Amino acid sequence: MGIKLQVRGNQVTMEGPDAEVNLAGRVLTQLYDILQSGYPVFPQDVQYAVRILQEKDTASLRDLFLDTVFLSAMKRRITPKSLNQKRYIEAIRNHDIVFGIGPAGTGKTYLAMAMAVAALMNHEFIRIILARPAVEAGEKLGFLPGDLYEKVNPYLRPLYDALHDMMEFEKASRLVQRGVIEVAPLAFMRGRTLNDSFVILDEAQNTTSEQMMMFLTRLGFGAKAVITGDVTQIDLPAGVTSGLVEARKLLEDVEGIELVHFTERDVVRHPLVQDIIRAYEGRRTRRAAAQTEA
Repeated sequence: MGIKLQVRGNQVTMEGPDAEVNLAGRVLTQLYDILQSGYPVFPQDVQYAVRILQEKDTASLRDLFLDTVFLSAMKRRITPKSLNQKRYIEAIRNHDIVFGIGPAGTGKTYLAMAMAVAALMNHEFIRIILARPAVEAGEKLGFLPGDLYEKVNPYLRPLYDALHDMMEFEKASRLVQRGVIEVAPLAFMRGRTLNDSFVILDEAQNTTSEQMMMFLTRLGFGAKAVITGDVTQIDLPAGVTSGLVEARKLLEDVEGIELVHFTERDVVRHPLVQDIIRAYEGRRTRRAAAQTEA
């Protein structure tokens, strides 16, 4: 932040431009506050805190960091780390259909999974259904060996990874075997009515218009759906309209449906991921400008 810090005992002295010193003071004060509440502050939390208070100086870190969505299998608290993640969680709590749209690493799928598992453990739903379109991301996997399950499993691996981060492997496996948690390709949703289910559609940018409509019309009574995707990483054939892009335009004004947009500021992976996303966004903007001028 471009300021100097000096520590003597329990006194912290800050030197630098007024705006940065004021921001640092708010960051430190609020971090001390949540420490006293028993929240374990990690180094990356300091970065998140600075980012949050830079974006909104009246934000409360207590409201974000102490809003525990779920305790993972490793007893790690899963909480929002940005203002948009907080909006996303609140949207899922208060709406039956939520779209989470933004770049990789912003917690779209992970937070939705945490909300789903927490709701299942609280007996709010009878099952969780995790779906993904089976579209290859720029690589041809060829004629995979094995039965149907073994052929589609590589596409669903990221969903299993997130699930096993939420709960112990044996418990997750039992729930999958009993059908309480179902991980399936999007095509398996056709013809079904999903009642009392928490449904997550991941990588929705790779759905076609027909697939998106099919998925959205599967919802039955007592169901909730979260649709996540990154419209900058569409792997559909050229000329095929993304179902997520179309749904975003068609449904943004429909009451009861909430759209939450994430940016690179919401990335909670390695700090370099933010810079990478920003660099690619810059290239995309320059290309669009060049095409417009041409």
